Amino acid sequence: MKILHVLKTSSGGDWAARQVTELTRRGVEVHVIVPSSHGSTMELWKNSGAQMHFANLDFPVRAPWKLWKRLKTARALVAQIQPQIIHSHFVGTTLTLRLALGKKHPIPRFFQVPGPLHMENSFFRRMEIATAGPADFWLASSRYIQGLYLKAGISADRVFQSYYGLDLEKIASRGSSHLRQNLGLPENTKIITNVSHMYPPKYYLGQMTGLKCHEDFIDALTIVTKTRPDVVGVLVGGAWGAAQAYEKRLRAKAFRQAGDRIHFMGNRPALEIPGIWADSDLAVHVPRSENCGGVVEPLLAAVPVIASRVGGIPEVIIENQTGSLVSSRNPAELAAKIIQTLDQLPQAKVQAQKGQALVRELFEIRPIVEDLLKIYQQRMTAPRFPTAEVKP
Repeated sequence: MKILHVLKTSSGGDWAARQVTELTRRGVEVHVIVPSSHGSTMELWKNSGAQMHFANLDFPVRAPWKLWKRLKTARALVAQIQPQIIHSHFVGTTLTLRLALGKKHPIPRFFQVPGPLHMENSFFRRMEIATAGPADFWLASSRYIQGLYLKAGISADRVFQSYYGLDLEKIASRGSSHLRQNLGLPENTKIITNVSHMYPPKYYLGQMTGLKCHEDFIDALTIVTKTRPDVVGVLVGGAWGAAQAYEKRLRAKAFRQAGDRIHFMGNRPALEIPGIWADSDLAVHVPRSENCGGVVEPLLAAVPVIASRVGGIPEVIIENQTGSLVSSRNPAELAAKIIQTLDQLPQAKVQAQKGQALVRELFEIRPIVEDLLKIYQQRMTAPRFPTAEVKP
């Protein structure tokens, strides 16, 4: 079996690299296209066993004149590699491949949907689905995303649910990062951590905050630190793409409101993140839109989690069982929940241990890839389906 995976970034998508690594371990010939040979994820790709190709196949929304060249490049690479399955991990790369190859191209194409944002917008939902042909299928990274496609008119035979898995053995073997020592904090300091890339607001969607709502984290920590002198916030992750101006605004906002009580650590290697979680007392993840991301790794470290009640997050954070949920875009509610959780930390840790057991069951990479291989094999031989009627 020969599979082609396509990504729009060389500095993200570590979840896809783990998936590919497990596929190659099983003897699958995997080819991967990423934009560049440089980026924070390249070490994972080099160790994945996949054959690497370098080309930017993201849909050029801001530079449409580049589209023709990218379509030509996509066709040439597919002709060169001759894959039996094409597996794309982003909306932009999926659109480019569909336009390059056409709706009637015989190779089954899978779009593993990393997040629900485009499906939550009527225009972008209709546009994405309208480009699909009979050989196009979807892999939803949460049950929530799967439900959005079913509601949009996609047949259940064409949309599957597949979480992005984790290599639990490797994560469990990593120790502490000595976070308090590195930040010069007293041992009794309570550390509230968020690990997310910084995506700027999409003003054309009416957003006034970034996708991961770092602004709300900062506003909530500002409230908390006024009454809890033992609390600090830690933000791990930097600007995504060309969003340095957005990151600069966030840093200025945090310093203006909370002084030195919120620490920015910037982008850190993926290998360091489990150690950071091990030294944290509480994880906060309150995006406006999400699959299940941002809450799985802290739960693996048995760290209590507060998250927004959006997307696929409630599949993992079950209220009063594995963590706590709050409304999205409500810093006051988030601050109150942080204070309450810190006051009841032993109880929160018991819930986190239940969450740890749940994510070990849901996100172990090996059974996930076993199921993925079965889906590949079924689709390689299955008859083609008619294009779904797109619903608003």
